[in-house]
Amino acid sequence: MTQKLYYSSAYIREWNTEITNTVEREDGIYIALEESAFYPEGGGQPSDYGWIGNAKVLGVQSEKGQLLHQVDQLPAGGDVNCRLDWHRRFDHMQHHSAQHLLSAVCLQELSASTLSFHLGQDYCTIDIERSQLSQQELRDLELAVQQEIYENHSIKSYWVSLEQAEALPVVKPPAVTGDIRIVEIEGIEYNPCGGTHVSATGEIGMIKLLKCEKQKGHTRIYFKSGYRALQEFNQSADILAKLSVRFHAPKEEMMNRVAKWEQEQRQLLVQVQALKAENDAYLGERLLAQRDGGVVHSSFADRSLKDLQSLALRMIQQEDVVTVLKSDPDLKVLIAHRGDQHPGCGAYVKQQLHSGAKGGGSDSMAQASFTTAEDANVFYEAAVKAFASLTRQDAAEQA
Repeated sequence: MTQKLYYSSAYIREWNTEITNTVEREDGIYIALEESAFYPEGGGQPSDYGWIGNAKVLGVQSEKGQLLHQVDQLPAGGDVNCRLDWHRRFDHMQHHSAQHLLSAVCLQELSASTLSFHLGQDYCTIDIERSQLSQQELRDLELAVQQEIYENHSIKSYWVSLEQAEALPVVKPPAVTGDIRIVEIEGIEYNPCGGTHVSATGEIGMIKLLKCEKQKGHTRIYFKSGYRALQEFNQSADILAKLSVRFHAPKEEMMNRVAKWEQEQRQLLVQVQALKAENDAYLGERLLAQRDGGVVHSSFADRSLKDLQSLALRMIQQEDVVTVLKSDPDLKVLIAHRGDQHPGCGAYVKQQLHSGAKGGGSDSMAQASFTTAEDANVFYEAAVKAFASLTRQDAAEQA
C-alpha cells in the first residue's frame, strides 16, 4: 500500500521517499513508492506528472491501493527525491474545484444535476440535466459562479463513515461502502470525491463559460478557470487588437466595421462572378474554335478544378464535343461530354488510372487526381489523343 500524501495536503510539492517495487510492462516501466503525492488518473481528473529522482513521471495509475508511477527510466538509487509538476497540479486543483462550484450553482440556479465531468488539456466540460440553455442563462450562471468565487468559501476534505455520510446533505450517494472522503465547500455543498482541490474558492481565480451545446438530450457546458481562463482572455484580447489595427477601428466599432466589410465583399463577389462568366464565355468560344476534331483541350496554370468544371459545362452545352482540361495548381485532369458518347468519362478515368492516382465520376463528367505534374501531363496527353481518335472515327463512320 502506498501512503497517499495528497490526502494529507494537496499542496505538497516535494518529498523524499523510497522505491518499494519496480514493474516492467509492454508499455513501459512502473515503480511504486512508499509515499507519494502524485495523484493517479481517475474520477475525471488526469494524473499528475513530475520527477522521481532523475526520471520523468509520465502517468500514475492506482491498482489495489498501490500507486504505480510510469517513468521514462529507472531512477538512480532506492532513496529518491520526488517533485510534482506544480503548474499541472494546481491547474487540476483549480478546475476540479471550479467544477464542483459550477455544478453546485447549476443545481441551485437551474435545478440541473451534473451527469459527467471532463478535465482535458484544452478545455473542461460538464454535462448537466437540462435539455437546453440560452446565452442569457449561460451569462447569468457565469456571474452567479463568479460571485461564489469572490466570497472565498473555504474548501476542505475529510473522511467519514458511511453512516456519517448518509447524515450529510451530499450531492450524490457514495459509490463505496468503506470510509468516504467528503469535499465540502463551506455553505455550498458536500460532495464525495477523491480529487485534489484548492483550499478556498478564491484560489479558483475566475471562471469563464465558453459555450454550451446539446449532448444526447442534455446540455454540455465548456469552461476554463484560473490561469487557463486568464490565458483565454489574453489570446482573445490579442486577436481583437490585431483586428482593430487591420480594420482601422476601435474595438467598440469592430462589429460595425466587419459588417461593412462583409457587405463590400459580397458586392465584389457579384462583380467577380459577372466578370468570370464573361471571361468564360470568351474563353469557351476561343477553345471551341481551336478544337482538335471533336475534342477541346487545354492546360491551365491559374485555374482550379472547380473553374474548369464550370467552363466545361458551358462548352458541352454549346457544342457536342469532348473537353479534356488540366488544372496545374490542383494536379487534376477533367474530362466532360454530353454523356452519350463511348466510353463514358467515369469509365475511361477508372480504366486508365495507374497506382497512386485517384479519380472517377459519371458518364458525362469525371476527374483524375495525381501527386506529380509529370503523371498529370502523361494522363492529359493520352486522354486528348484517345478521344481525338475516337471522335475522328465517329465522324468518318457518320460520313
